[in-house]
Parts: sequence; structure tokens; C-alpha cells
Amino acid sequence: MFAHFLEIGSATELAREVAKRGMHTPRGNPISKNFLYRMLNNRAYIGEAVHKGTGYAGEHQRLIDQKTWDNVQSILQQSPRLRANSTRTETPALLKGLLYGPDGAAFSPTHTRKGDRLYRYYVSQTVLKHGAGKCTVARVSAAEIEATVVSQLRSMLRAPEVVISTWRAAQSATEGLVEDEVREALATLDPLWVELFPAEQARIIQLLIERVDITTDGLQFRFKDKGLVLIATEVNSLDTKRKAAAA
Repeated sequence: MFAHFLEIGSATELAREVAKRGMHTPRGNPISKNFLYRMLNNRAYIGEAVHKGTGYAGEHQRLIDQKTWDNVQSILQQSPRLRANSTRTETPALLKGLLYGPDGAAFSPTHTRKGDRLYRYYVSQTVLKHGAGKCTVARVSAAEIEATVVSQLRSMLRAPEVVISTWRAAQSATEGLVEDEVREALATLDPLWVELFPAEQARIIQLLIERVDITTDGLQFRFKDKGLVLIATEVNSLDTKRKAAAA
């Protein structure tokens, strides 16, 4: 919770994320924003006992290191509006460093604000350096192109030929891994996607995609075989641990 709050910077967004994962309080209630605020300010996590607002060294071990605690408190001391603006601005750009235009120039993430609304884009480096009109595609909506790429990626994970090629490549990395396990691992990632934190989604995109080119016919993808193997083995290992714990 503390680590993800540092990534997101918003208790409201964090509450939404944990709700998607079906997480609850020890009493079985939904985790609210107020619950998160109380937890993030609870000095018991750094090994202290609090009496009448004053913290004293407790007899239990700390669960949160001092640097993480200090960074969280620094964010909490900002005004809610400032935190919200910062959170929206720092939403991970899924295609950062991966997107290229028709002329081969890279596209960089940027944003503009109109009132309280934030609009994210990817802009051609050609346009940034030489001005508008120097590239047939000047900029694209970040939300639209990211949604298209994610949709294509999730479809690819279900393709039989991808499962087989990933399984063959993974055999050298994971002894005894069978094709059905790879198929199950890739299939598991698809429905889990919406439950992942934005930073984790960005990590997976960077692992799986080498390059996305904007062409006159649409988008062309170049995938990383090693990334598929790594994700498949990660998901398979996690699933094996879950099954062992359930047993």
C-alpha cells in the first residue's frame, strides 16, 4: 500500500485500484480513502506506539522503512488539489520511447490542460524541432493510441502461434515447462490487465513491445520474444505459488 501510494500519489486512486482487486479491511469492509489516510499516517508501521498524539518507541518491529515513511508523509502534506494535479500529470505514458512516426522520428509524451481537464498526447520530434507541417502525423491522442496498442497486445497473447513460439523459447529458461502452462499463463494475463497498477502496466508494455510505428495503413508492432518468455514464466510461477498456498 505504501509503495503503490508513492507511485500513484493519490489515496482516491489507490482506493479505486484496491477495490478492483477485491481487497478489504480486516473487518471485511471495502477499503475507503479515509481508511487509507489513517493507515498511511499510522506510526505503528514504523515501530512506534502513540499515546495522546505522541509517538514512542514500541516493542514491535517496524514494517515500513524510514525513507518510505518520510516520502509518504511528504506527499500527504501537500494540498489535495496539488496532489491530484500531480497524479494526473504523472500518469505513466505506456508508449514512452516506443512510438515512431511515418518519417521514422520518435514521438514524445506531452499534455495540455483546459480548466480541470488534462489531455495527453504523443507529439512527433520532427514537429517539436522543425514546426508544424513537417510531418504527416503531428500528434496523436495518448488515450486512443494506448488503448489500441493494449487491445492488439491482449489479442496477440491469445494467438495459438504466439503460445507455441513462447513455449519453445521458454523451455530453455524453465525446465519442465509444458505448452499448456504457457497457454494458461498468457491467458491469465489478459483478464488481469485491468487490475494492474498503471506502473505495472507500463512495465509489461516495455517488456513486450520493442517498437510501434505509425503508418498510413495504421500501426505496425515489433514485439520482444524474450519479454513474452519472461512474462509467461513470471505468471506461471505466481500461479504455482497461489495453488500451493491454497492447498
